[in-house]
Amino acid sequence: MYQRNRWLPILAFVLLLGILLRLDLLVALSTALLVVLGVATWWRKHALDGVTYRRKLHYHRGFPEESTKLQIEVENRKLLPLSWLRSQDPWARAVGPEDDEVMAPSHIPDKGFLTNVFSLRWFERARRNYALRFRKRGIYPVGPVRLDSGDLFGFYELTKEQGPVEYITVFPSLLPLKDIDLPAEDPFGDHKSRRRLFEDPNRPMGVREYRPEDSFRRVHWPATARTGQLQVKVYQPTSGQVMVVCLNVATFARHWEGVYPALLEHLVKMAATLVNQGVDEGYKVGLIANGCLAHADQPFRIPPGRSPQQLAKLLEALAGVTPVVTAPFERFLLREAPKVPFGATLVVLTAVTTPELAQALLQLKRHERRITLISLSPEPPPQIPGIRCLHRPFVDMEIEAA
Repeated sequence: MYQRNRWLPILAFVLLLGILLRLDLLVALSTALLVVLGVATWWRKHALDGVTYRRKLHYHRGFPEESTKLQIEVENRKLLPLSWLRSQDPWARAVGPEDDEVMAPSHIPDKGFLTNVFSLRWFERARRNYALRFRKRGIYPVGPVRLDSGDLFGFYELTKEQGPVEYITVFPSLLPLKDIDLPAEDPFGDHKSRRRLFEDPNRPMGVREYRPEDSFRRVHWPATARTGQLQVKVYQPTSGQVMVVCLNVATFARHWEGVYPALLEHLVKMAATLVNQGVDEGYKVGLIANGCLAHADQPFRIPPGRSPQQLAKLLEALAGVTPVVTAPFERFLLREAPKVPFGATLVVLTAVTTPELAQALLQLKRHERRITLISLSPEPPPQIPGIRCLHRPFVDMEIEAA
């Protein structure tokens, strides 16, 4: 813009020179160019006024290899026509068009630009349609779009970013149940007996001695004062079935050694399959993991629930989980397990079974926690008294094929 605006004083000088020298041709030419530059400057200033850009996605969420329809709609809501309008929408290739060649390249790996060029008359609307393919698990931001336009003569360009940012979520794939091979009877622990598992805080039934897993909010201070030892309130149970999947995202015993991507993806797929099966079986299902979501630095926890939206919440969290380990798994479990409703089954899913983890599970078992351990490590996990251990070693099919 600066290089083009610098011609204004030059043209003004030429016009003045033409007037002083009475050169009519020079006056006419410089006047015409000044008018053109003035019109171009005004045109540039208002080119993107009243221009709207909308994405219409048929689905914002889905599973890998599913597809959805996308419609791009651009509208010029003013009298001034646009000889050209270019839109550049940043887009992850993992959820991009089925024809990947329509994407313009980007300097960011695995990303591109969904680019379109339009010519719009006054109050005209244009649309473009695409078929998108969901290729890989994740939560992908789309936008903001960059709009470029300019004057009819090609002197000036105007650029503007327009929101909002939208998100496309690709859930983990679900594994066939035969790959997990859960026991046909009591797959998650005590499903058939329909025991009374939850505690109702509105129905107190007494006190007992404090345990390390108890919250201080349950301390009964009058009873504590009488006995000289911490006492906690005990409530009457109410019926229900609860399972909480506890996911270890570490793929090496020392998590700082790196990440085994294929193993992590298999862990996430198995966790998704477990929560899906639990919801189908009528459980209240929750999820905790020592990994964090994208753009976060804290582990996530989804309390058990049975609402119609619960499965979507669980799968969306698994879609966004990253390999960033926030804490050693055994320490994470000891910290988070007391927050899980008493009586819930803890389904511990891990690719690494260390002696420290076995000790932590044994400690939780002593506090009357019902636990099922599913290990994906090559070696069978150690037998832990009172804990069901299922060995489902991971096989990397790409390595096997090689």
